[in-house]
Amino acid sequence: MKRIKQFSQIFLALTFLTSCRTLINNENPIINSEENIIQNNNSKKERMEIKFSCGEDGISKYLDDGWIILKQDSQEKICTWKSLPSTKDCDMEKDKGCKITKPDKIGEEKIYLLEKKL
Repeated sequence: MKRIKQFSQIFLALTFLTSCRTLINNENPIINSEENIIQNNNSKKERMEIKFSCGEDGISKYLDDGWIILKQDSQEKICTWKSLPSTKDCDMEKDKGCKITKPDKIGEEKIYLLEKKL
């Protein structure tokens, strides 16, 4: 009975020791292969997201620098706000609680995703 108990303890210890073995990576990289060259060229790119709102447009500056537009999106945006009195008797200077703020001018926000090869 003692031998079975000792054998099971030794077996358990060996199992723990062999499971902690280090992994060896046997892959040898191929130098100057076409795939490696293509991957290296693709990894040397820089991406940037730029937003222009309410009539601003400075994208031509980036295009002249060699940036390429990957994606372009636009959405509606409020450019300016105006304050109005909520009632005729409201004095907005004295009573701030009766002031209502509403959108004044609504414009467009353009979002560009740019990429440049380094």
